[in-house]
Amino acid sequence: MELIGSSLSSVVHGEWKWVHCRRHQKVAGHSSTEGCFPIFTMLQLLFKKGAGVSTLSRTRNSRLFINALLPRQQQCRPFFMFGTDNRALSPIKATTNKFDPSDRHLDGLLKHNREWAKAVKKQEPDFFEQINLKQEPKILWIGCSDSRVPAEQILQLGPGELFVHRNIANVVTNSDINCLSVIQYAVEVLKVQHIIVCGHYNCGGVAAASGNGQYGLIDNWLRNIKDVYRLHAKELETIQDEKARFRRLVECNAIHSAETICHSTIVQNAWKNNQNLTVHAWVYDLADGHARRLRFIAKDSNSLGNIYKVA
Repeated sequence: MELIGSSLSSVVHGEWKWVHCRRHQKVAGHSSTEGCFPIFTMLQLLFKKGAGVSTLSRTRNSRLFINALLPRQQQCRPFFMFGTDNRALSPIKATTNKFDPSDRHLDGLLKHNREWAKAVKKQEPDFFEQINLKQEPKILWIGCSDSRVPAEQILQLGPGELFVHRNIANVVTNSDINCLSVIQYAVEVLKVQHIIVCGHYNCGGVAAASGNGQYGLIDNWLRNIKDVYRLHAKELETIQDEKARFRRLVECNAIHSAETICHSTIVQNAWKNNQNLTVHAWVYDLADGHARRLRFIAKDSNSLGNIYKVA
């Protein structure tokens, strides 16, 4: 399956993108392979050498390249990632700032924001003017609110690439007007080509739903995950290892949310109108940083049971 001319597989398996360099060369004693270096390796080498702040950025035709403090002859030419559209994307810093809990007025956050905006403008002077005009994301990401799963960061994407909705445990229901409104806007207005529901292992929401504790208002939300458990109880209760059973429930929950999206009239009408739209279920592993496909992908209403199809 292709995403706008390029495969999703490297993202799914947590692999770092490769960039093509201008010539076969050596950096800090490491030979390139057919003129290529993995981004992560190059960044490690740069920081080990004390080269300073490196940035990952894309030009307006969405090419990914490393813009580091290297001699010009060692810099890398762009690598196409998502086609040749004219969207402008911001540089993504290779390092991040730590929040200072003692900063009661959040002055540090505003300072970091100004530094980021200044760096972006220096590299791409009209970036903000361009991105201010419109957004053209091709992917809707529905994920968990967990702070350890920042969608753009784990997929190496910048502003304008993802339309994002997050909630506790990436739950999608047919009565959540908030989530359904996001899906409708993404499908009918933005014309996204992919919807990804991504759960993550060690999810606190799924863990809470797995037990019998009371947590207050959120219990009403967690009941949706309990329903998923009930639907898959036969499979889940054959898994003796508690950790493995928990991980499987995380997967079932993500798949169930993806199925619910497909059952919506929003998505079915899009398919009826021959709109290019694929719904995916993924899971992210906090332990290794890898996102992986689950056994669910739907490209048309043939993926649905007859009872869910609308006329």
